Amino acid sequence: MTDESFSEQARADFQRARLKAFLHRVWDSLSGQRTTLLSYDDIKEKLHIGGPIYRGVQTVRVDQIAGSLNRYHEFDRVFLPVSETLADRWQSVNRAFYQDISLPPVVLYKVGDVYFVVDGHHRVSVAREKGQEFIEAEVRECATRVNITPNLRPEDLEILEDKVHFLERTSLDRLLPNANIKLTIPDGFDRMLEHIAVHRYFMGLDLKRDISEEEAVKHWYETVYMPVVNVIRETGILNQFPGKTEGDLYLWVLDHQHYLAEEEGVPLQPPENAARTFVEEAAKPSRKRRTKKSEKK
Repeated sequence: MTDESFSEQARADFQRARLKAFLHRVWDSLSGQRTTLLSYDDIKEKLHIGGPIYRGVQTVRVDQIAGSLNRYHEFDRVFLPVSETLADRWQSVNRAFYQDISLPPVVLYKVGDVYFVVDGHHRVSVAREKGQEFIEAEVRECATRVNITPNLRPEDLEILEDKVHFLERTSLDRLLPNANIKLTIPDGFDRMLEHIAVHRYFMGLDLKRDISEEEAVKHWYETVYMPVVNVIRETGILNQFPGKTEGDLYLWVLDHQHYLAEEEGVPLQPPENAARTFVEEAAKPSRKRRTKKSEKK
């Protein structure tokens, strides 16, 4: 191919990419999906990440690159160009692809399982449009107390922001490194902080001494949270609630327990017993459905 042919092909590819970006934007608006790349500054502010620490040149999966340091509005969530102003640079990189010209590694920040582009947005965009699976990158990793993934939604980020606040207040990840509470309920972590505060108060009354926050956190996790979770795991009740987590069901169990106590005068039960009562109540509709099906037969 001649240089002119390369240029014509590059222009055609850019217009095709722009059309795909438009169609993606329409679909994302209709389906409620995130339309733009993740913003590094937004993630840094909400999740209080540290670093970055240089990790050298690595081979990175292109589909894990889902954010940008400062150009997240210029590309959509799959790195298609959203503006005609990107044409010259995008086509230049695309011509290099056709001419088999080696380009320098892109520069990325890594946060959890997501990479953010510092330099090389057009190279990532062209690579993704061409179906390239991997790209060479200089990687700098940022420390984070919570993990994020490329499909992160705005509502997920709000919950993770609450989780970071929860961990900063409780140091649960430091006290019990294997503990990893996950929630989809927006105010869930704030409610757990209230549970811990109440638990600490009653521990002090029972033991007749001051209880440190660290002691209360560990005791709450081991004697309140985990007994409920163990029942959830033993019974497999989580299968009846697609998309929910053990932490969500823990909150529902305690809500159910307090409802029974306040509205029906049922004495408060130990966490494990409360969980089993909740499981029995949750299983009743499915038993009724099975009974009705049997009667029809």
